[in-house]
Amino acid sequence: MEKNPEKGFVALLGWSLNAVEAAETFDRRYVVVAPDWAEEYCEQHNIPYIPWNFERLNDRSLEIAHTLQEKGVDVAIPLYEETVEWAGAINSVLLDQPKLFGQSMLLRDKALMKRRAQLGGIRVGIFEEAHDKEDVVRFLKRVNQTLLKLDGDPNDPIHLKAFDKAGCLGHRVIRTPDEVDTIPDEEFPVLMESHLDGWEFAVEAWIHNGKIRFLNISEYVTLGYSVFVPATPELEKYREQITAQIEKLIKTFDIEFGFIHPEYFVTNDGEMYFGEVAYRPPGFKVFELLERAYGFNAYQGLILSFDPKTTEEEITAFFPKEVVDAKGVAGCFGVYPRRRVVSHLEMPAETEDHPYFESHELTPPVEETVTKRTAFGTHWGLIYFFGDDPHTMRDLLKRQEDLDFYV
Repeated sequence: MEKNPEKGFVALLGWSLNAVEAAETFDRRYVVVAPDWAEEYCEQHNIPYIPWNFERLNDRSLEIAHTLQEKGVDVAIPLYEETVEWAGAINSVLLDQPKLFGQSMLLRDKALMKRRAQLGGIRVGIFEEAHDKEDVVRFLKRVNQTLLKLDGDPNDPIHLKAFDKAGCLGHRVIRTPDEVDTIPDEEFPVLMESHLDGWEFAVEAWIHNGKIRFLNISEYVTLGYSVFVPATPELEKYREQITAQIEKLIKTFDIEFGFIHPEYFVTNDGEMYFGEVAYRPPGFKVFELLERAYGFNAYQGLILSFDPKTTEEEITAFFPKEVVDAKGVAGCFGVYPRRRVVSHLEMPAETEDHPYFESHELTPPVEETVTKRTAFGTHWGLIYFFGDDPHTMRDLLKRQEDLDFYV
């Protein structure tokens, strides 16, 4: 598409082919900042590109900000978790707002994030940092003591999470002191938190000038396995409360522009508890699911919400109306083999024959022995569904958990 020089010039930090395609067919100038393995592809396809390896921030970190500044770039957009603090560092230079770097650190460190949320009056569970296994055992005992558990009562579980990894990576559920021995020493330090009983869901919110421009509620069927959009009416009935929580989050974290992906729990009595918040696109292809359900390109929405030159009229016209404008319900399921030894991929007939089934990106197994799934692990590929009814979608995604795709 013809690029408009009056609009912002954006840098995409990290690599996402769908984000590149969205930028290519949008009216903004863009440049991809990615590790050097992306160089050959970018050259072949005439994609504007600057090589940069996103290791830990160091003495050379300002170099990329100044390179982008010299090129006339207005803003940097993080595409995955490890680029969030880079975007904060770069934007603090490009936009001359030093606080953006500090803000990005809050959005990367789960312990700092929880403290900031607590200071803003947002409900969180009990949490602490652990530096070794003894800290975990102490926390497990203390949480259960607080819950007035008696000897012989089953423990309430606690959750362990990496400070700065995306989604379910490094997430463990611990119920007994014996399970603590299974944690490798190199995983420390970790964040520990009490278990929250409730319905867990995620939110995707595009923000511009401090206001929410589009708010999606993603319904998890089983965390780490499946998600669909828009949510069922049972979850959507909380939209007003959820919107109020997101506005509180925007105020607490001082977010003026961009995109956030928080996770919450709603308890039986309707109380909302904050889980965590990310400042980058969600996993499980939720942006692609939103495009399937609504027809708008979520990556182009990302560019609009980051671009300081986006006008009020432009962003208002871009986004559809939540729920009512959806053409249907889009969902996906992450496949993980249920057997320890597999030889080939075999799509179950009931999955392929279902009217909601659209496509899959599963590939034949590279090796026969399936590694044991540590914590939530990584799925082997996604299956996509689309249909009219959210309840049918929910039940269909749940059913996939009982099927073998690798045999």
